[in-house]
Amino acid sequence: MSTIIIREIIKGDIAVSTSDGDLVYNLITDYFKNHKTVSIDFEGISIMTTAFLNAAIGQLYSNPSYSDDFLNKHLHLKNVAKEDRILFSEVVKRAKEYFRDKDRFEDSTNSIINGD
Repeated sequence: MSTIIIREIIKGDIAVSTSDGDLVYNLITDYFKNHKTVSIDFEGISIMTTAFLNAAIGQLYSNPSYSDDFLNKHLHLKNVAKEDRILFSEVVKRAKEYFRDKDRFEDSTNSIINGD
């Protein structure tokens, strides 16, 4: 199993930006392409946002090759603070909903924004 230590990748303890999330996403997919299981270690992360998690984890659900079963078997999380676990659940739930029916989700969102 390969380990991605978030603190080392983002060079700090604050995981908030989408660009940092994209770095993590790219590492994960590189490991997956090489048929490796990945452990993501969040030890020492003091602040984490859904923007970071959407980029790092949520994007995985856009790829049809990464089914729920595949991700459950090949992606493991370590040292996630209790208060951050709900963020993971929300990000995964929203990503699944969004990528399951992207057009309908975007139409609904646009309708709300435009007041239709």
